[in-house]
Amino acid sequence: MPRFSVIVPAYKVQAYLHECLESVLSQSYPDLELIAVDDCSPDACGAIIDEFAARDPRVRALHLPENRGLGRARNAGMEEATGDYLIFLDSDDTLTPDALRAIADRVKETGEPDVLVYDYARTYWSGEAVRNKVAAQLTEKGPAPFRLADRPGLLKVLMVAWNKAYRREFVAREGLTFPPGYYEDTPWTYPVLMAAQTIATLDRVCVHYRQRRQGNILGTTSRRHFDVFEQYDRVFAFIEQRPELARWRPLLFRRMVDHLSTVFTKPGRLPRAARAEFLRKARTHYRRYRAPGAPVPLRSRLRHTLVHLGLHRTFRVLQRAMTLRRRTAKLAGRLLKAVRAAALQLHYRVQLRLPLRADRAVFAASWGRGHGCNPGALETAFRTHAPHIRTAWIARPEHHPTIPPGPRRLSPGTAAYWTALARSKYLVNNVNFDRRLVKRKGQVFVQTQHGTPLKHMGLDLQEHPAAARDMDFGELLKGVDKWDYVLSANRHTTLTWERVYPGGYTTLEYGYPRNDALQQATSADVTRLRALLGIPEGTVAILYAPTHRDHRRTQRTTLDLERVLRRLGPRFVILARAHYWHDGPLAGGGRVIDVTGHPSVESLCLASDVLLTDYSSIMFDYANLDRPIVIHADDWEAYEAARGTYFDLRSFPPGAVARSEDELIDIFATGHWRGSRSTQLRTAFRERFCPYDDGHAAERVVRHVVLGETAGLPPFVPLDERHPAPSAASALARSPLATVPQPSGPRPVTESH
Repeated sequence: MPRFSVIVPAYKVQAYLHECLESVLSQSYPDLELIAVDDCSPDACGAIIDEFAARDPRVRALHLPENRGLGRARNAGMEEATGDYLIFLDSDDTLTPDALRAIADRVKETGEPDVLVYDYARTYWSGEAVRNKVAAQLTEKGPAPFRLADRPGLLKVLMVAWNKAYRREFVAREGLTFPPGYYEDTPWTYPVLMAAQTIATLDRVCVHYRQRRQGNILGTTSRRHFDVFEQYDRVFAFIEQRPELARWRPLLFRRMVDHLSTVFTKPGRLPRAARAEFLRKARTHYRRYRAPGAPVPLRSRLRHTLVHLGLHRTFRVLQRAMTLRRRTAKLAGRLLKAVRAAALQLHYRVQLRLPLRADRAVFAASWGRGHGCNPGALETAFRTHAPHIRTAWIARPEHHPTIPPGPRRLSPGTAAYWTALARSKYLVNNVNFDRRLVKRKGQVFVQTQHGTPLKHMGLDLQEHPAAARDMDFGELLKGVDKWDYVLSANRHTTLTWERVYPGGYTTLEYGYPRNDALQQATSADVTRLRALLGIPEGTVAILYAPTHRDHRRTQRTTLDLERVLRRLGPRFVILARAHYWHDGPLAGGGRVIDVTGHPSVESLCLASDVLLTDYSSIMFDYANLDRPIVIHADDWEAYEAARGTYFDLRSFPPGAVARSEDELIDIFATGHWRGSRSTQLRTAFRERFCPYDDGHAAERVVRHVVLGETAGLPPFVPLDERHPAPSAASALARSPLATVPQPSGPRPVTESH
């Protein structure tokens, strides 16, 4: 008997069905049966289901002789189910990677509850994913399992069938089935939650809920929307049969009125000729099921009153008045915004006429993010080596907590922000400031950049429109013309920047200031950072930091991190860090520690024992630690074609290279990740890309740019004389450390030489 029965009804979804079914069968938790129900679909759904059934014995194809609708198709699937738990998935939605494993773990952890409620995210054609706005209701804090009375806020979560797992014995005992008609989830979900003796939650996105541009049944204009009345009749009938549930009647009454008013007010749902009839019927239901006791929020009272009285014409007049009010407020808001912007620009123009402040410097990094990267290290160095300079840091308000004591905190777009840009002598950023910045005579702009380039940058992106998107190259060069100094960590970077960002600036080949911390940290710092991150003693911490892919709309990792750790055994943990353009996290829980939100990537590098990445420039910085690096290059050809690269990383890597997940596991399981061949590759890589990152880069920049010292700067420390803090794993025995059999397959490419 399988753990899960995943039931997928299909009707006119041939374009999405393959992805849906594949998302189930590719789960890392394989103990399932997939019951795909062809609801007599006129398109190719039936054939697609049969193809999957022929390919995978876990798929059970069920073809209905006539179209029965979503609810009855689900019932047909339930009749065939044998799993411990039922999971419903709409055929245009998908399960997220590792969702079933997370559900299975939570079910076991909470003692096999009747119902487990998990989270979802709405996904759009653009690739954007937006998490459920009331996800806070799914917190796992507090006792579990529980009953609905303990956490009634759970009713605020979308009332649908597909965001829950149901114990099959519970469903059978309560005789729960789906009714026919639209809104079939209503008389299923409310009874399920009210009748359940044990409920648990999982604070994890397990379903991607597709927002289709067209074709959503509930978005069609039809009298079928009148079905909502019968569905609530069924809900209240369920309560009447169970006196112990009477306490829920006031709350369900309020939810019913909210639902009816929503159906009425949603554009395009009801035929114009049926709107008055719908409101009259809503008034009847209001009077039939009225149950005082559930407070109505102020914003909903008008709608409740109109449903109560059935005032169709009054409702339309008020609706038009409210629409006019909203449009007027929106127009006023735009006007106010324009006036404010004009006032700020006037303020900026006035500030530009005032004298420069030679003792002021303003810093920013990564489009308004927090204190960090090269500008962060330079800001600290300004206060150390040029204390007469007063510093300010520009960041969005949510990133202000990352700014240390010392610099003044500024928010983009404020009057203080424009004042700082107009009157500070020193401007430091790793990207460009606002394009409206006027570079004044006497101002000094230090462009720090934010990494050694592997992928194409600047003007080279003209050959890669997918990566360049809508980049304005003329505007780019106007920004370059404002730079006075550009930082570089090696000759490769210097030659690249001067070609792809042509301008009259001076290149300072001094190393990257952010890497000073990698040379200056001690073993005590490493121990402290590992403790703060919760890395268990005696384990190998793998820092997994993939880069952004321009050729993908969604950026989820191709690696199953939990599978990797299962194969490697308990001696390994993974610090998973998503690219800063992603919402993250990549994964989390157990031995996968999400560090996406950690403010200092340098601290993560120091705490880890080995870097696992694909094509991220973090490899060039990490090499300064002289610790192992493993490259996962499973889509190099696609990445190179979409973005372009300056050299073939597979031919000149910083360590072992894996072309598949199994090869990656093999590299770690056999110990090749820190073997002699990997050491040789890393040594050659460091010689080429790390000649100047010796711990004094920031000091050199400040002495040159601020103090005017072009001679007598700290000499570069040769590579063989640098002694960065060793990793924690370097003290462990030189055994492979893995406790599981090695995967079969070809040896990793760089270890077969």
